[in-house]
Amino acid sequence: MASFIMLTRLTHGALQSPSSLENLEREVMGRIEAECPEVEWLSSFAVLGPCDYLDIFQAPDIDAATKVATIVRTFGHAETEIWAATEWQRFKELVRYLPPAPRPESEKASSAT
Repeated sequence: MASFIMLTRLTHGALQSPSSLENLEREVMGRIEAECPEVEWLSSFAVLGPCDYLDIFQAPDIDAATKVATIVRTFGHAETEIWAATEWQRFKELVRYLPPAPRPESEKASSAT
């Protein structure tokens, strides 16, 4: 399955109190589990920055990841971003045998003299 990172930013007024956050989480995760049983949730973080939360999950394809983001948006009055992610070891395997980048013309000219 493919790995995805989801950044979520709640809109102002999305939560009435800190305790409503736990209720929202239960509702959203229940809906994701019901609508997207093929999705495997790996981790969730509260972050300090332009977004409120960072979630990591695996899904069979971009369509399933899009469904997850849409569910979060409809429940939490939130903005989301989904990023496809490649685990570092797999990335190294993918790029290991790529040819080197061509040298710029300016480097070719200076090395010829």
